[in-house]
Order: sequence, then C-alpha cells, then structure tokens
Amino acid sequence: MPKEEKNDVELLKTWTLPIGATLGSAVRTKGILLEIRARLPTATKKSLDIDAGELALAMPAGSKAEFHAASAVVAEALENIETLPVIPREIQDILSITTTERHRWLKDGRLPSAGTRTVKLRGRARKITFHVFDPRMVEHLLDRGAAEEWREEDAAAAAENRRRAAYKAKLTRSLSTGGSKIPSPSSPNDASVDLSGWEEFRRDGLLR
Repeated sequence: MPKEEKNDVELLKTWTLPIGATLGSAVRTKGILLEIRARLPTATKKSLDIDAGELALAMPAGSKAEFHAASAVVAEALENIETLPVIPREIQDILSITTTERHRWLKDGRLPSAGTRTVKLRGRARKITFHVFDPRMVEHLLDRGAAEEWREEDAAAAAENRRRAAYKAKLTRSLSTGGSKIPSPSSPNDASVDLSGWEEFRRDGLLR
C-alpha cells in the first residue's frame, strides 16, 4: 500500500462522558472538551472532538506516537472529570438561569462559590477572574429545583418592597400637605390608631 494511503487510515479512540460530569448540559460538555484540549500539545488539540456526549481522538495512522501520548492525556484528564469546577456560562445552562440571577444569588449567598479562576483571553493581554462552582452542589440545586424556588422568593420580596415603597410615598405626600398621619399597613393594632370613646375614657380617670 502506498505511504500516502497509509496516512489516510485513522487511529481512533473514543470516551463516553458520564452524566455526572456533563450534568445534562451541552455547554458543560463543550467546556469539558475545551478543558481537555488545553492539556494537549498545540499540534494535536484539534484532533480531539466531541459528538453526542462522546469524546473522539482521531489521527492519521502515521502519528502513532502522538496518538498514544494524546490518549494518555485524555484518559488522565477523565479520571476526575466529575469534580471539574463549573464555570459561569455552564451553571447558567445547567440551572436555566440568567446572568442577573446568577449575580444576585451569588451575592446573597444562595449560590455558594467554590473559589475563583483567572484566565487570559486568547489574543489579549487582559486577564479575567470569575467564580466557579462545585459540580455536586450544582447537581443538588438542579435536582431540587432551587432556581424556581428562588424566583418565587424573589417575586414575593419584590412585591413586599413595592408595597412598602407605595406606603412610604403615600405617607410622605400626606405629611408634606399637612394631612393626618397614615397608620402603617403592617401594624393594624398600633397605638396610633384612634379608638372610639378613648378620650372620654381617659378623662374619666379610669386609667389612674
């Protein structure tokens, strides 16, 4: 067989990614691919690809040494792949949340950070730092539907804030126009509420 034909014959090896690693996310799956590619030599990075949740390393038959070396790197990377921290775009896809929700819940502590990671943008001198998340924590939040629960909590809090703001605005308008004091809606039994006959009761000395 001519040498050119031999080089067309591919060396191929595949690995199936566990659901515990991908968490059912195409974005997470692509992130795992990029993470493993980053550990490969520049010349062989593009030899590793992914299709339907399966990593595939393909090289010409004449690249046996490079193929075996790359296979070893991939196999080693996959040993603890389920512990690979989840990055922001991945957690947003896994939990179906927005960037705003991620920032809010990270800030108030509902979305615990597992630390930060700093990377250099390709082709640029600038580096960026972002929070990463424990994949097991993310899996737990996904299983219990935490995002929907938190949205309901946020909606209730927003409604309460609007109610309080409306009351405060009404009170401010009343005071600025010299009107009577408006009782707080949260304190219907407050002492500031007038009671019928109270003044006569006080004058008769029945409280002494």
